[in-house]
Order: sequence, then structure tokens, then C-alpha cells
Amino acid sequence: MMSNFIKQLTLKVTSRFSPILLTTLQLTLMLTLMMITLPSFALEADNANEIAGTASTTDTTYITNTKVVQSYSSGQVASSIDSASQEQVLKDIKQRVLLGDSDQEKNKALNTTREDMIDQKQQQARKRSTAKNIAAIPGLNQSSRSFSDGTFVIYEGYSQLIEDLDADGYFQTFSVTFDADLLTGNPHDEAVVYAELYLSENGGPWVHYYSTDNFVIHGESSDDEFEVYSTLEQGFSANHYDILIDLYEVGFPNIVASYSSDDSNSLYGLPLESSDYDLEYVEYYTEVHSDGGSSSVIILIIMMLALSIRQLRFKG
Repeated sequence: MMSNFIKQLTLKVTSRFSPILLTTLQLTLMLTLMMITLPSFALEADNANEIAGTASTTDTTYITNTKVVQSYSSGQVASSIDSASQEQVLKDIKQRVLLGDSDQEKNKALNTTREDMIDQKQQQARKRSTAKNIAAIPGLNQSSRSFSDGTFVIYEGYSQLIEDLDADGYFQTFSVTFDADLLTGNPHDEAVVYAELYLSENGGPWVHYYSTDNFVIHGESSDDEFEVYSTLEQGFSANHYDILIDLYEVGFPNIVASYSSDDSNSLYGLPLESSDYDLEYVEYYTEVHSDGGSSSVIILIIMMLALSIRQLRFKG
């Protein structure tokens, strides 16, 4: 329809023009119409992209509001880690991320408050035998007695920030190291313990993020420092987080020692975020040329009209 209209219009105006000039004018008019309609198509495409972007933002907000939390951690005695094995620990965590083998799936991270965790310990203590739990721990000197009467202390605790992909100052991977001691005066005394680790977002409630395995501490030795590497995968917005460590003797429900951001600045205000916020930044460039194209077509039309008028005058 549009093509026929252009042909009829140009036939009436240019009936005296040569066939070559007539074809040139027709093509010029068609190019002009295309340049006029292209901006409207571009605007519709931008609107569509904006709608899609809004939907994506809505989905992200929904995920954040439902507070789906995922993290991946690995804990071990620090003396068993050198620079090479540290890299291996981080590789193992990345492999677990790919497999979806999260702390939450392994019941190592309960995403519950510290108060609820303490209540659960008390309830569990009524259901199990202390003697059975201690007997199940390998490497424990069976002649050892319980030291849950207040002779434990966490001598030191500190953190290390490890991975920040988008370089915004908030890290998705970090480690926490602490040294639990047994204050008995006898360096050969040992006890089997484990720790519960908590995060507090910007001064909020303490939320559980990792349970260590059981490990043995030897008097006041510094060779039994325990280290936990963690990667936050989902549900942790970019913010400052404090860390708290509660130490338990295996088989007993009460906290025997605690250490937190109140005791060390190294555990205070860690800039953290999960990897769904820590996306590696890639910059894209898009160039759009429309005004220059429209101007070129207009100049071409003027030149063709001038040439046509000159041709008519020459024939006349």
C-alpha cells in the first residue's frame, strides 16, 4: 500500500523526469519514511526493556524479602592449614557452591537467633546421654574429666576478608579464626569442644551462620586455633556485620566461653554481602546514530530535487 502511494505521487510530480531520476527519488522517499519510523521502533524497544528490567527488579526484591539464605563454610584446626591448603579449602568451597551442598543443606547453618539456639541446646540436653556423646568422640583421652565449670576461655579471635568480585568494598568470602584455651594449669589437660558462630547485621539480632565440628583443645596451647572459611551465597545484603562465637563442651548444654565484636575490633563491622549482590562488573558500550542519518537523507533529497529542477530547465 505504501509503495503504491509513493509510486502514484512521484508519477504525478515527476512525469517529465527521466526513469533513472524517478527511481532515485522513489528510493529517497522510502529511505526518508524509514528514518522517520525507526525512532518509534527504538522507543518501543526501550519501553520493553524497561518493563523487563522492572520485572527482574521485582523478582530480586521478592527473593530478598523471602530471605532465602545460603552459605558455604569449611572449618578446621588452623595449624593444619598452610598457604597451599588454604587455596584448596577455597576451591573445595567453590566446588560445593556448584553442587549446591550448602551449610543449610548439611544443617550446619540454622538461620535462627542465638536465643532460640540456646533454648534448643537445653531441650536436646534432656534427650541424650552425656557419657554416650563423649565416648563417640575420637582422639579424646577417655580419662579426661569435664571442664564445663568455668575453666574455658577464648583467648583471641580475628577475621580475614578474602573475596570481593565487584570491588565495591563488600566481601562475599571471609574467615574467622579463634583460639580456645583450657585454664587448668596442666598443659596435658584436654577437652572436646565445638563452636556456634553468629552474624549480626548492622547491630541487629545475632543470627546463627555456622556450627563447627567437634575438635580437641589442649590446655593453653596456641596450636589448636580453629579457623572457619565462609562464602555467603544468597540472602545477605551489602552491610556491616559483627561476629560472635559461642564455645560449648561436647555433651553439655551451657556456653562455656564467648567471644565477639565487643572483645575484638577485628570481629566488628565486617563489610560483607552474598554473591548474588557481589556480581563482577562488566562495562558495555552502545552507540546509536540517528540524527546524522536523518540529516544525510534530507541533504540527499535536496540535492536530488535541485538536480531535477536543473534537468527540467535544461530540457526546456
